[in-house]
Amino acid sequence: MSETLTAGGTRKLQIWRGDLTSGQLVDYELETEPGMVVLDAVLEIQRSQAPDLAVRWNCKAAKCGSCSAEINGKPRLMCKTRLDHLPADEPITVEPMRAFPLIRDLVTDVSWNYRVNEQITPFTPRENLREGVDVLNGDFLIDQSETDRISEFRKCIECFMCQDVCHILRDHRMHNRYYGPRFMMRIASLDMHPLDGVDRLDQIADEGGIGLCNITKCCTEVCPENIHITDNAIIPMKERVVDQRHDPILKILGRTPNKGRSKPPARSATPEL
Repeated sequence: MSETLTAGGTRKLQIWRGDLTSGQLVDYELETEPGMVVLDAVLEIQRSQAPDLAVRWNCKAAKCGSCSAEINGKPRLMCKTRLDHLPADEPITVEPMRAFPLIRDLVTDVSWNYRVNEQITPFTPRENLREGVDVLNGDFLIDQSETDRISEFRKCIECFMCQDVCHILRDHRMHNRYYGPRFMMRIASLDMHPLDGVDRLDQIADEGGIGLCNITKCCTEVCPENIHITDNAIIPMKERVVDQRHDPILKILGRTPNKGRSKPPARSATPEL
């Protein structure tokens, strides 16, 4: 096992510098202190050695999702990755996320994610709840168990590391055919809400491309909020698609387990990168 650095000392970082036209890993050295995270080291290099280094960050508390990068080849939050948890006998590589277009250095263009999000029909109350809703008298009350099922998904900080590690987007570049784990999870949270009245099955199966996911759970592994994306969101949605579209018994009976929900409105095609 490689040694780890438990105290301050000189560390070597290799940071990607460049843009879409060209670039390379550039070596830097700095004196570190106990407790430093990768973001501390990158900002110190920016301050003292490379003032033109482009890096995106905001809260430094692992809650904004801004400082996502690939550290030693794995998507991580720079502000949550301690230097003393990384091998001390080799350089620390810091590279931009690979699933999205590079802007410069460590900054990528993640705007595609927001365009996908705009296509998803937001929470829409069932027809019998839209008129004369009295929130104070409990018209929107739901069981705690139903709240627990979807509250996990609300922890998402939109770091988009699950999108970055997904081989469908990262390796196969199928951004026009697959929404990615983050939005499989968003649609699942709406589909599981007992008061929502929109059926998004066609969208998640066709435009969303949920059938492309082969449930390797790589998205779950990198989630900084420990959301069980695959087990609790993607798999239940895949099961629902199979039930409604391919269950032979239901086809014979002419029934679908859609709880009487209405079809979603027409949407535009999935945006290109």
